Amino acid sequence: TNPMVTPLLTDLYQFSMAYAYWKAGKHLDRAVFDLYFRKSPFAGEFTVFGGLEECIRFIANFKFKEEEINFLRTALPTCEDGFFEYLSSIDCSDVEVYAIPEGSAVFPKVPLMIIEGPVAVVQLLETPFLSLVNYASLVTTNAARHRLVAGKPKNLLEFGLRRAQGPDGGISASRYSYMGGFDATSNVAAGRLFGIPIRGTHSHAFVSSFLGLDEIIDKALSSSDGSNKCEDFVSLVENWLVKIQGASSLRGSFGETNQSELAAFTSYALAFPNSFLALVDTYDVMRSGVPNFCAVALALNDMGYKAVGIRLDSGDLAYLSIETRKFFCAIEKEFGVVGFGKTNITASNDLNEETIDALNKQGHEVDSFGIGTYLVTCYAQAALGCVFKLVEINKQPRIKLSEDVTKVSIPCKKRCYRLYGKEGYPLVDIMTGQDEPSPKVGERILCRHPFIESKRAHVVPQHVEELLKCYWPGNSSVQREELPSLNENRSRCMRQLERMRPDHLRKLNPTPYKVSVSAQLYDFIHFLWLNEAPVGELR
Repeated sequence: TNPMVTPLLTDLYQFSMAYAYWKAGKHLDRAVFDLYFRKSPFAGEFTVFGGLEECIRFIANFKFKEEEINFLRTALPTCEDGFFEYLSSIDCSDVEVYAIPEGSAVFPKVPLMIIEGPVAVVQLLETPFLSLVNYASLVTTNAARHRLVAGKPKNLLEFGLRRAQGPDGGISASRYSYMGGFDATSNVAAGRLFGIPIRGTHSHAFVSSFLGLDEIIDKALSSSDGSNKCEDFVSLVENWLVKIQGASSLRGSFGETNQSELAAFTSYALAFPNSFLALVDTYDVMRSGVPNFCAVALALNDMGYKAVGIRLDSGDLAYLSIETRKFFCAIEKEFGVVGFGKTNITASNDLNEETIDALNKQGHEVDSFGIGTYLVTCYAQAALGCVFKLVEINKQPRIKLSEDVTKVSIPCKKRCYRLYGKEGYPLVDIMTGQDEPSPKVGERILCRHPFIESKRAHVVPQHVEELLKCYWPGNSSVQREELPSLNENRSRCMRQLERMRPDHLRKLNPTPYKVSVSAQLYDFIHFLWLNEAPVGELR
C-alpha cells in the first residue's frame, strides 16, 4: 500500500461538501456514482482499464488517523466538532463497489466502476479513485498500443523510471506497462513489489570507464583469485578478434576496434557470462561495437556460455539492425557457431509508437524494444479524463445536463453487458436499468445511442457477457470477486485485445466501437432530461 494514499489524498471541496451534507443531515443518504471516461486516449477507439486493485485496497484501509483529523480541524476551522467526530468514525464498510475486471478493454460512457454508499463517504472517494484509475488506465492503454504496433513476437522492455513523473509515477508506470503487454522493466523496486521480470545491461559510462585489456589483467593479478581465468579469457577474446578481422566474408568491413570498449565488454562478460548483453554504440556500431561484441561472445562460447545480444541506442536503427544481423550471420557461417545469426538485437533511444511503426514499414532486424520516456509520461496524451458522476440518490435517478451533449450523464444505477456476434467479436456494449431483464443469447434487442435518436440497431447476440462484478460488497449479501494477480490481469488484457475486431484497434482511423443503451433506458434518459431542464421564456 502506498503510504501517500491516505483519506487526505483528496480535494478540499470533498471535505467541504461532506460537511455541508452532514450539516443538512444528508450525509447518510444512499448515493450511486458512476466512474467513466468520455473519450478514448491517443486518438484511438479503445482503453484498457487499470487501477481497480489499488482502489479496493484504498477503501479496505480507509480510516482517518488522529493526526489527520487534527490537521483537518486546522484546515476547516469553522466546522463543528461533531463533524470531526463523524469523520473519525467512518470507514467503507457500508460502501459497495461494482467494476469491470481490471485489464479489460473498455469504452466511453460505460461505467468502469459503480460506487454505492453513504453520500458523504462516497464523495470522499471521488478524487482518490480518479487519481488511481486515470493514470493507471492511460499508461496501460499506452503500453497495449505499443504491444499492438510491435507485434506479439517482439520483447518490450520498459526503461522509463528516470523519466517518470517522480518515484510514484515510475512505480505505477512499471506496473501498468507490464499489465498492458510489456515483458520486463528496468525498475528493480517494481520487480520486487510486483514480481515483474527485471532486465538491464550497462551504460555508455561503463564502456568509457575502461582504458584497455591490460587494465583488466592488472586488476585481476592484484586480486587473490581469478587471475588465471581472467588472463585465459582475455587471450581468447584477443584471438577471436584477430580471426574476425581476418575472416574473408568480413574483410574490409572494419579495422582496429576501440580497445577501451573491448576491455569493457570483456569485463562485463566475466561478471555476467550467462547474460552478456552489450551496448555497442559508444564509439562506432559497425566498426567497433559489433566486432568487439562478437569477439567476446565467441570467447564465451568457447567456455560453454551463450551471449544474449547487443543494444543499439542511437543512429539509424533500421539500417544498423540489418547490418548487425548480416554480421552475425556471417560469423555463424564463417566459424560454424550454430545459432549465432539469431543473436538478440535490442533497440532503444526515445522510441515510441510512431517510431516502431516507421521501423516496421522500413524493415528492421530488432528483436526487443526498450521504451522509456514516451511510454511512462504518456507523451502523446497527458490524461485520460475519467469523471465521477452522481446517477442516483435514495433510489431517485439524477442527471447532469450540459450544452455539450457529450457531458450529459446517464442516470440511474445500471447494468452493463457486452454483446458478441457470430464471428466471436464484440459488437456493442449496452447499458440497461438495474431492474430490466438482461439480454439473452439468440433474442433480438434494440440498442440505441444514448443521445442521437437516429442511431439505433437491432442485435441478436451469440454470447452475452455481464461486465460489472462486485469487488467490495459492503453490508450487502452479494458475493465478492477475488482480485486477480498482476499476471492474470496482463493475460486478460492480451486476450481482450485479441478478441477485438482489428479495425477497432488499428492506429489510423480506427472504427468507433458502439456503446448503447436499451430502449427503456433511452426513453427514461430523455424523459428526465426534459423534466430537469429549465424551460426558456420569450418576451
